[in-house]
Amino acid sequence: MGLKLYKKDTSAPCRSVFMVIEALHLRGVELVDMDLLGKKDHLKDDFLKINPQHTIPTLKDEDFVIWDSHAIITYLVNKYAKDDSLYPKEPKKRAVVDQRLHFSNAILFSTLRETMIPLLYHGEKSFKQQNLDKIKSGYEFLENFFNGQWLAGDSLTLADISTVAMISTFNVILPIDKASYPNLTAWFERCTKQDFYIKANVPGLQYFQDYVKSVVN
Repeated sequence: MGLKLYKKDTSAPCRSVFMVIEALHLRGVELVDMDLLGKKDHLKDDFLKINPQHTIPTLKDEDFVIWDSHAIITYLVNKYAKDDSLYPKEPKKRAVVDQRLHFSNAILFSTLRETMIPLLYHGEKSFKQQNLDKIKSGYEFLENFFNGQWLAGDSLTLADISTVAMISTFNVILPIDKASYPNLTAWFERCTKQDFYIKANVPGLQYFQDYVKSVVN
């Protein structure tokens, strides 16, 4: 196996890939930490040659390169998983997982990006209310998605792993109101007990939390 992952631990999309790697018990993955703000590693020629969009996470598997966390995690399962439990092949089940993944990308990640850019690049010291409202809207949508214990039904899938990377990050910014979102809260608590979450999400999430505490007034 010649997997190499370009990543940053504080990044929720990167942590979703970490969790899938852990859930699949893939060993020997080379991890390349990227300094985006200081050294601007993502803009260097050698990285631009493999990913002209210069985003992380980026996965290199021998001579094959793919980026975007959702594309990466489905690729990893399709190639390396022993079964299809995380990403069902049955069309209707897969469609539900895909819908949740698209929601995670289009709604949750875009909200996280809008929320963090003012702090990361513009020196702001507080979160904009309009972005906090978008996070709350994401919570509200998810609260009504559940039709079973997990996000795409009665079994854990990539939808849960991708989404919990985002929701655990949002929970640092705007803690989930347990009374308002009981389904979301119960699901989140189930996720936090998973071995892959503890090993692959918690360390980077702590770095993110430390950063927020150091910046936000």
